[in-house]
Amino acid sequence: MEVQTVVKMFMSIGLVAAVGLFVRLYNSLVAKPGRLRSMLRKQGISGPPPTFLLGNIREIMKARNGPENAQAASAEPPVYHNCAAVLFPFFEQWRKQYGQVFMFSLGNTQIVHVNEPDTVREITTCTSLDLGKPSYQHKERGALLGQGILTSNGAVWAHQRKILAPELYMEKVKGMMNLITESTITLLNSWKSRIEAEGGIADIKIDQDMRSFSGDVISRACFGSNFSKGEEIFKRLRALQEAASKKVLSTGIPGMRHLPTKSNREAWALEKEVRTLILQVVKERKEIGYEKDLLQMVLEGAENSDLSQDAIDRFIVDNCKNIYLAGYETTAVSATWCLMLLAANQEWQARVRAEVLEVCGGKIPNADMVRKMKLLTMVINESLRLYPPVAVVSREALKDMKFGNIQVPQGVNVWTLVVTLHTDPENWGPDAYKFNPDRFVNGITGACKLPHLYMPFGVGPRVCLGQNLAMVELKILIALILSNFSFTLSPKYVHTPALQLVIEPKYGVNLLVKKL
Repeated sequence: MEVQTVVKMFMSIGLVAAVGLFVRLYNSLVAKPGRLRSMLRKQGISGPPPTFLLGNIREIMKARNGPENAQAASAEPPVYHNCAAVLFPFFEQWRKQYGQVFMFSLGNTQIVHVNEPDTVREITTCTSLDLGKPSYQHKERGALLGQGILTSNGAVWAHQRKILAPELYMEKVKGMMNLITESTITLLNSWKSRIEAEGGIADIKIDQDMRSFSGDVISRACFGSNFSKGEEIFKRLRALQEAASKKVLSTGIPGMRHLPTKSNREAWALEKEVRTLILQVVKERKEIGYEKDLLQMVLEGAENSDLSQDAIDRFIVDNCKNIYLAGYETTAVSATWCLMLLAANQEWQARVRAEVLEVCGGKIPNADMVRKMKLLTMVINESLRLYPPVAVVSREALKDMKFGNIQVPQGVNVWTLVVTLHTDPENWGPDAYKFNPDRFVNGITGACKLPHLYMPFGVGPRVCLGQNLAMVELKILIALILSNFSFTLSPKYVHTPALQLVIEPKYGVNLLVKKL
């Protein structure tokens, strides 16, 4: 009798657990997404109908792999630069069908796409901590982007901004001029050796050289005397970036991040390695003592906080990851695109070279010279317009919020497509898809009708902390390359922008380089 009672009790418990699990799954997969979409539809916001579990992922993959997109690769020097059409053909189609504001789904994650200028201004200048990094990034891409603790704890996010405030960061940048120059000279000497070995002209695939340059600068700037360990960390983070980019479309599918798929196992292993390496450097730093670098700023800020030790460790690891993306990957890919555009536009290459030679007079650029290079700044701004490192600005409403006429329910993500804003003919004129640095002759405010829509490093309170370092690196690097070499696009170059968290050339950039 007692056995039967026990069996019935366990059966009852199992039934209750099964019902509870069913209710939770139904709410997560059906009820909540449906409720959020209904709230958006009542405001007149429509979009492509989602399928169960996948949302609109299948349509996105079909558009990305379709014949129209497959033809985007071209061996001809690019004249028109429409990254949005190549990288996000589904957005282009939906925008024509549903307007500047529409909704779509990645799994059970509900997203509102907003490219309406006034609403974009409200979103990008919003300082409320209720508009945070999306939880799917925290769960899936936080391993790379360093958003775990910064997403879940608004006070910690604010603390980070205080520690790495732009004015403090800029002071560090000024002290890195010699470091940037030394790293550039190393690259120049490498190219000179190759050119001599190959008979006066070398076919150089520049992508890895740009990463080596940027990695050397940021490793020394961030990790000081232990820069070799920093280079190893950045190699792992590069691999982690590639692994994370493979999982972007599956971010909203429930449970996918927990399954031991090949990409998940690879990302988990790399994340563990990166964390171990960073904390090992921190331990060695504490034993060595004070060094004047970016890691020291992070350590001092963390030690002056009231965080727990586990939170401090996550804080340090997160910030090292953010420095990687801002100071390493962003600079390397931006330099690659800029040199590609100068190779494809010989007139501008000659104009900028003449300016560099006039300003520098054959000397190594200093801070004052860098400020005087107006044409070079225009070229870099135009390159960042056509190939911005950040393709999409994404946020999540952590509470119910309102932007313009849009009521954004809690849990809904808001996406702003930077590549579309950067090439909108209504804002930039009929030549919006062409390389024309002259549009920046009067600065960013004079380049277009709505300058707040130019956001290569983000905009507002969440602007990239590494933008000043990236701009100084780009100016010194490109100025010295132009002073020493002329270059054209190699026949090997195939123009194919690709998205791996940042926009980069899928097959790399090959240049034919010769000494002046």
